[in-house]
Amino acid sequence: MKQWKTLAAGISIVVAFSFTVLHHGWANYDQTKTLDYKGTVVEFKFENPHSTAKVTDDKKKTWMVILAPVSRMDARGVPKEKIVKGSSIRVVGYPHKEVKDEMRAERIYVEGNKFELR
Repeated sequence: MKQWKTLAAGISIVVAFSFTVLHHGWANYDQTKTLDYKGTVVEFKFENPHSTAKVTDDKKKTWMVILAPVSRMDARGVPKEKIVKGSSIRVVGYPHKEVKDEMRAERIYVEGNKFELR
């Protein structure tokens, strides 16, 4: 019986560690390079594990912006109904270390109002 408990504990540790390593947390973003980007929303998805927005500026540079989880967006009062195709937003965040044109938002501005996402 003790062997099964040890095995179960070992499996639990491996699963927890795997989730931590495989999850795309802040470690994958270069927090030494702050991006401050204004653009037009091309696509917005309000879903878990993280909401996302594709945002393009007037020079046709498009970023995939990783936002907060739905629960945090709601808790912070982000007006999701105003983040629609064609709306303008400002995003302050960090570029992904390996994925070109992906950034993780620290905060966003919608209609001039600031929302902290972290």
